[in-house]
Amino acid sequence: MDLFNYHRRQSSVVHIGSLDMGGDNPIRIQSMTTTSTDDTEGSVAQAERIIKAGGELVRLTTQGVKEAENLKNISAGIRKDGFATPLVADVHFNPRVADVAALYAEKVRINPGNYVDPARKFIKHEYTDEEYAEELQKIEDRLVPFLDICKEHHTAIRIGVNHGSLSDRIRNRYGDTPEGIVESCMEFLRICKKHDFNDVVISIKSSNTVVMVRSVRLLVETMDKEDMHYPLHLGVTEAGEGEDGRIKSAVGIGALLADGIGDTVRVSLTEEPEAEIPVARHLVDYIGRKAGHILIPGEAYGGFDWLRPERRLTIPVGNIGGKNVPVVIASRNKDIEDADAPSKADYLYVGSSLPETLVKGQKYIVDYQLYMEAEDKSQLYPIYPVTAMPFVSMNDAKLKFLVLQFGTPAEEYLACLKSHPEIVVVCVSNHQNRLGSQRALVHEMMIAGVKNPVVFAQMYKLNDKEEFQLESAADMGALMMDGLCDGVWLMNEGNIKAADIEDTAFGILQAGRLRISKTEYISCPGCGRTLYDLRDTIKRIHEATKDMKGLKIGIMGCIVNGPGEMADADYGYVGAGPGKISLYKGKECVEHNIPEGEAVEHLLKLIKEDRKS
Repeated sequence: MDLFNYHRRQSSVVHIGSLDMGGDNPIRIQSMTTTSTDDTEGSVAQAERIIKAGGELVRLTTQGVKEAENLKNISAGIRKDGFATPLVADVHFNPRVADVAALYAEKVRINPGNYVDPARKFIKHEYTDEEYAEELQKIEDRLVPFLDICKEHHTAIRIGVNHGSLSDRIRNRYGDTPEGIVESCMEFLRICKKHDFNDVVISIKSSNTVVMVRSVRLLVETMDKEDMHYPLHLGVTEAGEGEDGRIKSAVGIGALLADGIGDTVRVSLTEEPEAEIPVARHLVDYIGRKAGHILIPGEAYGGFDWLRPERRLTIPVGNIGGKNVPVVIASRNKDIEDADAPSKADYLYVGSSLPETLVKGQKYIVDYQLYMEAEDKSQLYPIYPVTAMPFVSMNDAKLKFLVLQFGTPAEEYLACLKSHPEIVVVCVSNHQNRLGSQRALVHEMMIAGVKNPVVFAQMYKLNDKEEFQLESAADMGALMMDGLCDGVWLMNEGNIKAADIEDTAFGILQAGRLRISKTEYISCPGCGRTLYDLRDTIKRIHEATKDMKGLKIGIMGCIVNGPGEMADADYGYVGAGPGKISLYKGKECVEHNIPEGEAVEHLLKLIKEDRKS
């Protein structure tokens, strides 16, 4: 793994109808319908909206044989309108449905967690090695006939592992760990390889970006060791809606794309499926700009583990570094719209001039010349460009900032950092591959044994808020997953409000599971299995709970990933049947089959009662 220079991972090529995926082919963009697969006309219309938006594959849920058989009619409708876009059948719980779907779809997704293993019930059972081997044989006995059908009809498959639906068998032996997620996938891949079935795509998804990224990294390593190079489908499942869903998806997907991993992308938003396409397209195109960059001659620190990274050991400076949550630094100057807006940031950079009135309790970063001249320094902290390193010693501030980028002569800045543990490094980059450049600086520091905290500063020139959110989240993804981040400082030259820039920084840290600053909603995008009005329900729950800081609420359309994906949520709201809802506290179902019209009130009552106690 080259940590510093961008290269697409070399994967094998998979044929999906008229579309090739993997190898040197472009990263493919896809989405999934939310219509009932029994509704031919509605499914055709929605599939075509996805295609016209730029979707290169369209997935449809096939919860039963009837729905699988209707793929034939949906496919005919789309083909009649002149589209050759491959259709993907999404199958859970019923291998027979996969057999039928393989007759009509260009690709079939199966879930190792429920293809042969029963649905997850969090049952504890210790398997002997013999019992475990018997279970693996059951999988092979059932999977091989399906592979034979796929070979006969030239149907590709996706082995789609979801963190939320790992089988109890896997969970009991490996736990809810990346190792368990990867082994769940490898069990099926080994059978495919044994029986010479090669049109396989893999996905590993989780609503937890850290679990998702670490699992995919581990899968790549494990496959390489077993000489497997299948294409990878990337996605953060149950990412949610709006800005939060986009930022969360960009953190997880961007962290992997930036390391050259990924052959197809689906951004799962609780919105109309065609709205997912431009988000995925922007992420893929943005990361793709790294290709062909000037070589970054970085050296990896020997103690760094890309597969199982831990937070970098730093000596805290004030509230930065050590065991402190990462800080947010925000800029406030005349070039930023609404620069006078109230700030939640830990530090405000105001440059060479102070505001007329300092906000009590607010910490201000100022250019070092202003700091030297100021009479009252109690709320001020100096920042030095690299050219001003000789002046760092000229004051006794207990917290100082030094701006560095990779390529600065190491003997100069490292001596400065070793002499001044009160310095926080502000790591910047204007390199085409800013991830590689910023990684290289921190690894250079780690090799030298310096433990100064590092804040990553990312600079943009954008006028579109969504583009800013996607790009900044993608740039920070791998840095957070690597455990290198002690703070975020987002800057932009363009027409984006200061408050939006600041909120994006907090949103990125929350998406990376580093700092919780607001309620988190783990909500699925919905599909033909959804049995209630998902989007309206999310809006109602969001409005009622938006001020409950630190709360995690899972809102799921059906039981497929519900209890598992919400395992680290405080509360869950899951579709249990037509117009029926079940409520969860953690993994435990506490109310069954509540009428949909009453369920939101039941959830709010449950939350309020718990918060009183």
